[in-house]
Amino acid sequence: MAALLARLLLRLFGLLPLRINQAVGGALGASIWLLSPKLRRITLTNLALCFPESDPAWRRRTGRRSLIESTRALTEAPWLWRQTPETLRGLLHPSDDLKLLHSAGQHGEAILATPHLGSWEFAGLYLATLRPTTALYRPPRMQALDGLIRAARAHTGSRLVPTTPTGLRALRQALARGEAVGLLPDQTPKGGGGVFAPFFGHPAYTMRLLSTLARRACTPVVLAYFERLPRGQGFRLHSTAATDAIYNADTARAAAELNRCVESLVRQCPEQYLWSYRRFNRYPPGAPDPYATPN
Repeated sequence: MAALLARLLLRLFGLLPLRINQAVGGALGASIWLLSPKLRRITLTNLALCFPESDPAWRRRTGRRSLIESTRALTEAPWLWRQTPETLRGLLHPSDDLKLLHSAGQHGEAILATPHLGSWEFAGLYLATLRPTTALYRPPRMQALDGLIRAARAHTGSRLVPTTPTGLRALRQALARGEAVGLLPDQTPKGGGGVFAPFFGHPAYTMRLLSTLARRACTPVVLAYFERLPRGQGFRLHSTAATDAIYNADTARAAAELNRCVESLVRQCPEQYLWSYRRFNRYPPGAPDPYATPN
């Protein structure tokens, strides 16, 4: 029953015009801000950690806007899945940053990392229209939706591979063929797949995979996000290139460079970052749990 309801909602949001879709998503996000003390607390905790210099009123405004934009990211996804590559290209407003994506990699090989900022769903779909792309894919918790979502995300040409040894081997092979690899750089890795590195001045468990892939052949690493413009007007690209520090054999230093790039993008548009994600949920031994509820 839950899977059937989810499919109906996905179909409904897929049929709504983008402007109405995002308006509905915004209303849902505003309601969640009011009705979910847990998400509100996580969001405000993250903002207090990352922007201690800002006043509480700013953090509440930014937190509420963040939840609204994050909900829009969910509702707009089914609509984006139904669009042709030509329509997606038409949604992108002109930006000089696009040159960075086109020029990365002499033979086309590049690592394109898109954090949970702006419309990361649009990012994956659009980037696959530029060049052959292989992207890591984590199946949804509701397994009944796996096939639907996988096919939708791949419809612009992206090849999706799982977060398994087989998938990691496919990423290395894609780079060797001169293709692009897509990753989410701000997801907390599982098990021993990460290292602690500063993010907004706090230790965050950060993936080693990206720098390991990049170091093999000094593959260019570009981080980008697509800012959601108001009233369904489309998206605007913002990007930055990682420095040579991303290739450092010291994985902690390479991870610090990755987080520095993500942080620089988040600071450009903090209201569209996924602050409701518990980015600091894994912390060094002996450190306090930043999300612990006060007694």
